[in-house]
Amino acid sequence: MAVSVRWLSLCTMLVLMLFVSVNCSAEKVELKNRFEGAEKLQSPKNSSMEIRSNDALNEHVVENPDEVAAMVDMSIRNSTERRKLGFFSCGTGNPIDDCWRCDRNWHLHRKSLANCAIGFGRNAVGGRDGKYYVVSDPGDYDAVNPRPGTLRHAVIQDRPLWIVFKRDMVITLKQELIMNSFKTIDARGVNVHIANGACITIQYVTNIIIHGLHIHDCKPTGNAMVRSSPSHYGWRTIADGDGISIFGASHIWVDHNSLSNCADGLIDAIMASTAITVSNNYFTHHNEVMLLGHSDSYTRDKVMQVTIAYNHFGEGLIQRMPRCRHGYFHVVNNDYTHWEMYAIGGSANPTINSQGNRYLAPANSFAKEVTKRVEMDKNMWKHWNWRSEGDLMLNGAYFTPSGAGAAASYARASSLGAKSSSMVATLTSSAGALACRKGRQC
Repeated sequence: MAVSVRWLSLCTMLVLMLFVSVNCSAEKVELKNRFEGAEKLQSPKNSSMEIRSNDALNEHVVENPDEVAAMVDMSIRNSTERRKLGFFSCGTGNPIDDCWRCDRNWHLHRKSLANCAIGFGRNAVGGRDGKYYVVSDPGDYDAVNPRPGTLRHAVIQDRPLWIVFKRDMVITLKQELIMNSFKTIDARGVNVHIANGACITIQYVTNIIIHGLHIHDCKPTGNAMVRSSPSHYGWRTIADGDGISIFGASHIWVDHNSLSNCADGLIDAIMASTAITVSNNYFTHHNEVMLLGHSDSYTRDKVMQVTIAYNHFGEGLIQRMPRCRHGYFHVVNNDYTHWEMYAIGGSANPTINSQGNRYLAPANSFAKEVTKRVEMDKNMWKHWNWRSEGDLMLNGAYFTPSGAGAAASYARASSLGAKSSSMVATLTSSAGALACRKGRQC
């Protein structure tokens, strides 16, 4: 009898190992094809600050955004299923984190992070194909002629770079930090603050990864000359004071940052920016958190496609988490623990696909609604596709849906469904900049 039990246990283990092996092999093939395709499509030679044509913008748009929503869900399910089988001792079910955080030698394999994005910004390779650049000087002495070793000197270069930091530092920027294409800012392993001055501008460029920064107390600056590449500098008018401003850009991934208390938005994406993922960030103490879309009349923002996943919208927030226009916005498995006016708002017929989020309403009985339409006439917004699927509503929170009901496009996106909202606390438990240490799992 004992032999039979041992034989049965061995057979069970072999079946489980075969199951995981097949899944992993399929994922590796998919990942290889994805990035081979990305490399053919994108080249560092395309790095420029010039305004792109409509055709160039449309190249970055996914024809069926609901398929990307379903891909996000598949990543979550694969990660959580493996966790159940015990193959990730450090796994959380968050597919981005489980992709790299289990590796105690992450500091030797930093660029593998570029393979871990999901959603619309999943092809953002940043500086993966370039050299490392070590920022050793926190100063910002001259916005036209930046000193080597500074962050400004690193981000303007016209070649791919993976930018890291020599030590902890607080960087107070005199003018906007205007980034060039194919750059990763990777602050893992150190404590880096961009604070008390200008902040980050991602304008008319592509393939940017921002990871691990504390961004706060950003202020309006401008009416000054600022360099954007080794061969170009120009006059900049007054900047709004956003934490991260994304302007006419594509393939952007903003992950594991802590953002608070800026003069305008914490993250704003406008002027036909697209292919963006905002994930694992911790937002606190701010009024207008995130604006996605320039204006109701700017119809080129119809190309905008943004994934907002595993973020924690925490204490001291008031509104715009996000506020959307025109495009397609997949809001999945985020934790909303504070708002004073509303959580998600919009105008100009955006598509909002809310799945598996946890919404905790404030005590104010007049602010229980998650959603806000800027257009008050229901006849104007009743056909907008706003859907809540599997969201957890707490303390009287409620989501006002609209649109075509169980339309085919939403049926495709929800056929798998986001991970249960009951897992949101686990999925978002490490939101914000991480305290990583070399030689340890992060």
